[in-house]
Amino acid sequence: MTTFQELYRRLVKDTIQSKGGGSIAIKAEGEAAVQLDCLLRPQQHPLVWRLGNCDCSPEEQDRCAAGCDFEAVRPGKDGSIAIDNTLCVGCGICIDRCHAQKLMASKDIIPALNAICSGENLVYALVAPAFYGQFGPEVTPGRLRTALKRVGFYGMVEVALFADILTLKEALEFDRNIQKESDYQLTSCCCPMWIAMIRKVYHQLMPYVPGSVSPMIASGRMIKSMHPEAVTVFIGPCIAKKSEAREADLAGAVDFVLTFQEVQDIFDAMEIDPVSLEESESDHSSRAGRIYARNGGVSEAVKRTVEHLNPQRTIQIRTQQADGVVACKAMLNDLLAGKTTANFFEGMGCVGGCVGGPKAIIDRSLGRENVETYGNEAIYATPVENPNVTEMLHQLGFDTVESLLEHSDLFTRKF
Repeated sequence: MTTFQELYRRLVKDTIQSKGGGSIAIKAEGEAAVQLDCLLRPQQHPLVWRLGNCDCSPEEQDRCAAGCDFEAVRPGKDGSIAIDNTLCVGCGICIDRCHAQKLMASKDIIPALNAICSGENLVYALVAPAFYGQFGPEVTPGRLRTALKRVGFYGMVEVALFADILTLKEALEFDRNIQKESDYQLTSCCCPMWIAMIRKVYHQLMPYVPGSVSPMIASGRMIKSMHPEAVTVFIGPCIAKKSEAREADLAGAVDFVLTFQEVQDIFDAMEIDPVSLEESESDHSSRAGRIYARNGGVSEAVKRTVEHLNPQRTIQIRTQQADGVVACKAMLNDLLAGKTTANFFEGMGCVGGCVGGPKAIIDRSLGRENVETYGNEAIYATPVENPNVTEMLHQLGFDTVESLLEHSDLFTRKF
């Protein structure tokens, strides 16, 4: 009997060899046919796939359900665990806790490879700030860019540059909106789990969340604005980003989301070793955008940018951070109970931030060290000092930095 992993590896190899021509012929019946359809058409299936029926006891299923902080997991009518897709945010905890290994995160790898290998469109890789060191300590941004071009991507865009832009936008909003001691702002950048938590559990706090898209969506929209026929593929450590890309008001900005592990699977199948490749040109993000990948990074970025924009502010920015769902809920409960003096709140759904994502390749402590190293290598400390941000904004039609606060389909969303 063919296992899911065997089916997955064969399909990846066949897709590469067929050059996205759609000539793959794999016969499958029963549960294998369901698994095959999930791999071929992931966007027609939920974020978490159930691979067969589980044979866990009712007590074990109750423990699985109790382990979901969003109440998305519950015993199903057929005796197997069921997942409510309207409540699931893609944290991946249920997958890790499934002792029977019957739950699997959605994989976009086959349709993404078809788009890349067919050569019909320009395909851009949008790489999350957490990438540094994920594919080996000697894999520099330039070598990763060369490796992705070997795969067939037209180009690689560092999402950190768009984290710079969103940092600037949130700092401007803070400077404009926080005018008295009782005012506060919750960041809307970066983490879809944090936003989903506020929207679904702490919805009374939504008025304090500025209407901004994530750096992932901003980068995808920018590419599409310049090349409408382009295909955009986000690459990161997060399962929840797959859900974010499908949200009704965001859909279309990012066509596919690959995890770092999926990209490593592509490198392995194509026998690409990024360490051995030559350097390619690199982007020029500031430290602020690069440190988004670790907990506290957004707070530090926005705080330094606010202080740079308006050093004479009467009401200083006071940040508070939490990472992991439990800690985020505790912080928001304290906020509602009036037990905090902070006025800018950052939440990351994963412990450690994005570097602790469920599909990161390396340990989160090492990931944090790498992110900090990459941040320290930046020429500029904040987006205010970064001429690349100003140049990009001018290309996108923003005459001044302050014009970021005007309506923009690129960087704004309505919650």
